[in-house]
Amino acid sequence: MSRTVLITGCSSGIGRTAAKLFQSRGWNVAATMRSPEAENELGELDDVWVTRLDVTDSKSIEEAVAGAIDRFGGIDVLVNNAGYGAFGALEVTPREKIVRQLETNVVGVMETIKAVTPHFRSRKSGTIVNVSSVGGRVGGPLGSLYHASKFAVEGLSEALCFEMAAIGVRVKLVEPGLVETDFNGRSIDLSNEPAIDEYQGIIRTMLSGTSVVSGKSGGDVYRASTRVPAEDIYAAASESSDRLRYPSGEDAHEFVAIRNEVGDEAHLKEMLGHFGLSVPTEA
Repeated sequence: MSRTVLITGCSSGIGRTAAKLFQSRGWNVAATMRSPEAENELGELDDVWVTRLDVTDSKSIEEAVAGAIDRFGGIDVLVNNAGYGAFGALEVTPREKIVRQLETNVVGVMETIKAVTPHFRSRKSGTIVNVSSVGGRVGGPLGSLYHASKFAVEGLSEALCFEMAAIGVRVKLVEPGLVETDFNGRSIDLSNEPAIDEYQGIIRTMLSGTSVVSGKSGGDVYRASTRVPAEDIYAAASESSDRLRYPSGEDAHEFVAIRNEVGDEAHLKEMLGHFGLSVPTEA
């Protein structure tokens, strides 16, 4: 029998590519998104069911999970991919953006897992794939909210392994680096009002195309196609190993390795240098 995957955030980017990849390899796919009425491609594919799921709306989560189980007879894999990125200096970031960031990237992941867990427990099997980020391992300029949310997903996933093991369920983390998606436009929300002078240099550097994780700029920034993390999501969903983390993309592998090798202080000093800053010292 075909296996079934439920994927959040399938309207574009990694989620959309992953939905097509799973379908092409014989899976049933519950492709969920906030506005399914605007979708006119995925629903035309065999064994793909497009439905509404807004990770900030508990009722929509419950209905999507129940609908997928009813349509396909069960769910084998949950892929938590939907995400939002709030960037900017914390000092000027309004509370509503802080709340939205955590509701979307953390609470939404928890709610979706909670909705699927009783089904997994009844079957004593299942896999949860949480799409984190290399930004869940390493922080970058102007990303206090985004990185906080992805670090939270990392901690959530690692801790969740224990209770999920008790019911026969595996937990996986896929950690993309920079990817060629519209996340940088549609899903990134930059706060810069009021425009405090001291932060403008960092903001200008970031807007020039510099990676908020690596500090590299312009043509030096590697960006993977969405196929790269989609393949890693598929591998995480398909493997029966106890592997937890799947860094995804050349830059993700490279940056995690460098960070682990040089340690916190050297990493911080190098990152500050990329943005024309230095570690503050006492007078």
